[in-house]
Amino acid sequence: MDDIKVEVMEHSGQLEPTQPVNISNDSFVSHSPAAAESAESLVYQISLAAILSVITLATTLSNAFVIATISQSKKLQTPANFLIASLAVTDLLVSILVMPICVLYTVIHTWTLGQIVCDIWLSSDITCCTASILHLCVIALDRYWAITDAVEYSKKRTPGRAAGMVATAWVIAISISLPPLFWRQVKADELTSCSVNTDHIFYTIYSTFGAFYIPTLLLIVLYGRIYVEARKRILKQSPKKVGKRLTSAHLVTNSPGSVASTTSLQCGRHDTPSSDTGSATSENQVKVTVSDALLEKKRISAARERKATKTLGIILGAYIICWLPFFIYTLLVAACDSCLNPELFDFFTWLGYLNSLINPIIYTMSNEDFKKAFQKLIRFKCCRS
Repeated sequence: MDDIKVEVMEHSGQLEPTQPVNISNDSFVSHSPAAAESAESLVYQISLAAILSVITLATTLSNAFVIATISQSKKLQTPANFLIASLAVTDLLVSILVMPICVLYTVIHTWTLGQIVCDIWLSSDITCCTASILHLCVIALDRYWAITDAVEYSKKRTPGRAAGMVATAWVIAISISLPPLFWRQVKADELTSCSVNTDHIFYTIYSTFGAFYIPTLLLIVLYGRIYVEARKRILKQSPKKVGKRLTSAHLVTNSPGSVASTTSLQCGRHDTPSSDTGSATSENQVKVTVSDALLEKKRISAARERKATKTLGIILGAYIICWLPFFIYTLLVAACDSCLNPELFDFFTWLGYLNSLINPIIYTMSNEDFKKAFQKLIRFKCCRS
């Protein structure tokens, strides 16, 4: 009996190793969530790449249309509009030199283009974005001089002066982007990240204040003064005396009567009645509308003031919303390395790039001449195609 039990136990021991099957099942189950997570990550990357690519393409097209509109319309070729065209060129460079590479880097979070391309891309990023911001200051300064010293500045407002203002903006932008090139060292190993070194706290303060904080303060002061001066001029144009009484008259047939502030003059005309049809009466009325020139001018002035306030609010609001988070976060990261969140930094970066898409919309849609020229250009392109 004992021999039989031993044989049975040995036999059962031979049948025991089923554990590898269980291990393989466990590994299969454990790999399933990883495969699902990988698929979700791929879908997220594709969606993100599509959204950022659309923003990049829209930025390129909108700024290209502004440049084409100004170049095709002689009416728009003024020194003030040359500044807007220069802003569009700067934002176009952002969409061509900076944003496409940033799409790739944002999606895969690994730099694969080498050290030289990294240096060129970072320099282009800092230079073009800073130049775009400084162009807003140049445009605000031009508008400020035009409204506070209209007579004298109209003589000085030449294409040469506009070119000098644009050149100054680019010189300042280049001076902010150059310093990192002097201490950036070529790494012997493969480069996996491309970003501005935040170890130099003095450069971070210099670049952020030169590219954003000082220009923003200047913009707020200039647009505040522009609004105050524009309001003074609008109020001065309003007549203090009682305005002239304006009248307009038109013929109204079968009118039921007149309303308040309207004088009705009735002209009765009686036709000769016939024995067959009886008498028929036709009544016409002349409506004379009386209005006050003073009230009309005040209404127009109020409308202009509201439009000016709205435009200034949109310009400043869009600029501050787009760039303020990025520059606050840049200073925060320079002081606290552990505060860096790559996803949050990417979001603030693209929010700043979005300003290059908003600029041509704001500066052209608020101008009636731009709207008409833009519509004319669209119709011309459609007819040719």
